[in-house]
Amino acid sequence: MTSADRVGSAPRPSRRGFLGAAVAAAAAVTGGGLLTACSSGTGRAGGKGGVATGSALQNALPAFAASTLVTPDIPGSNGSTPAFLKFPAELKASVAAKPGKGGSYTFFTPLWGSDPGKGSKYFAAMDEALGIKVNWQLQDGVTYQDKLGAVLAGDSIPDLFCVPGWNINGQIPNAISAKAADLGPHLSGDKAKKYPNLAAIPTDAWKMCMFGGKLRGLPMPNRPLGGVVPYYRADVFAEKGWTLPKTADEFLALAKEITSPTAKVWACEDMWWTAQVMFNCVPGTMPGYWKQQDGKLVHLIETDEYVEALSWTQKLYAQGSVHPDSVAGKANDAKTRFTSGQSLIMNDGDVMRGMMNEQAKANPKFRIKPMDFFAHDGGKLELYIGNPAGIFSFLSAKLPAEKIEELLAVADYAAAPFGSKEFVLEKFGVEGVHYNRDASGTPVQTDLGTKEVLSSYEFVASPAATIAWPDQPQAATDFANWMGRMMAFAKKPLFYAMQIQEPSRYASLYTPFDDLQKDVVRNRKKISDVKDAVDNWRKNGGEELRAFYQDILDKSSS
Repeated sequence: MTSADRVGSAPRPSRRGFLGAAVAAAAAVTGGGLLTACSSGTGRAGGKGGVATGSALQNALPAFAASTLVTPDIPGSNGSTPAFLKFPAELKASVAAKPGKGGSYTFFTPLWGSDPGKGSKYFAAMDEALGIKVNWQLQDGVTYQDKLGAVLAGDSIPDLFCVPGWNINGQIPNAISAKAADLGPHLSGDKAKKYPNLAAIPTDAWKMCMFGGKLRGLPMPNRPLGGVVPYYRADVFAEKGWTLPKTADEFLALAKEITSPTAKVWACEDMWWTAQVMFNCVPGTMPGYWKQQDGKLVHLIETDEYVEALSWTQKLYAQGSVHPDSVAGKANDAKTRFTSGQSLIMNDGDVMRGMMNEQAKANPKFRIKPMDFFAHDGGKLELYIGNPAGIFSFLSAKLPAEKIEELLAVADYAAAPFGSKEFVLEKFGVEGVHYNRDASGTPVQTDLGTKEVLSSYEFVASPAATIAWPDQPQAATDFANWMGRMMAFAKKPLFYAMQIQEPSRYASLYTPFDDLQKDVVRNRKKISDVKDAVDNWRKNGGEELRAFYQDILDKSSS
């Protein structure tokens, strides 16, 4: 993953099945393990679960002050993410002075890529700019949870450690509450003004940083939409004259028309995520998977919409429109099948810009666009805003106050917005060494930049999410316009921006439905099997979990 792929976007897990990671992240951010804060927001570490609410939450949050350093080319619409189509001609400084005071620290973060090794000119330049010395403990992102758990179980805690949302489970949440510093005394309210880039992070993202009733995390903000998007090959659609579907039946008909096994072309990859949106299911990316129906909390798996989405996806598989490798569960290669034209529609995450760059020379006509969501019957569409943050960093509770202040100043630098001098150094390195500028002024990485400038400081802290793709302005425009259209139908779900920690006894309650869903859509099991599974879910703790969420809803509403 290069810095060019990461400008203005949160880093994602590698291609080991994005949908699986996204669903895991959803469950994990819910606190699929045993996080700690009680409903009053003043609880201690334990297995009872809960969430910070009320005055305890409001008093802990930093006061928001938006950044006005750079004006976006496409402003947000209906709450959508703004887009930047070019680099500003003149870069501005977003911090007043060198943040560090000569301290030496250990940072423990994931890495999806190759470790640049010792002697990195990029890390040396960042150390110089920050005024500190960082000892990076970069860990393979694929096995990160195991390494993280082992470190947090010990007594020697890194000065700063990153926890992706999909890793917040098991005993890790308890460790966060017990071993991460309370940042409230340094950031709550107007204290955040000392760190203007941190103060510019949206308040909802900070709400996700509450653990054990305290503000402990530094967030990496998400876009309100875009976690999982239905993409299509716009170049092929234009060539063939295909019209985008507006109903579930139209999708099935188009998929059947596109599919030609003899030509090794199939309509799509697995579309289960999009199916849930089409049938107005409760969001699969928010805490609890709950919505209110006739005055009662109802779980995703209990709804008619869930069964209807399964039934539709089953039809899509049955008519042979899903690529055979996807049917076989080989999700990791979906991107390759899509770019090669073997499949023409797929669900994925923040891949649009990266794929456009990858195909620029190999297939100049290649164009990917997001497909508008639609209701299955062409009626009212319901979309739900996603989690406002999904990756977090924490400071060791063993650090004295002056060291916490120094690291918060470093985090303020790391959260510098697009268009700032700090942003360019962090994302691209040193000009003439790690990047050069093209005719438009856009940084282009050198070979050394590709090797050394990897995901690192964005795991410390990140600015508000943007769509900043100056090397792909048309793709940025397409994505920003898509999000603006879709946000007109979006709303906040019941437990929006709550860092909910479910009791440990419910940690695996939903797990059987992962395999059941896969079996049903592939016709290995029947739709009727879902009812039996739901009955078991209710008997084995589902009703208690409903009461748990109802209590949170009652307290947060009051």
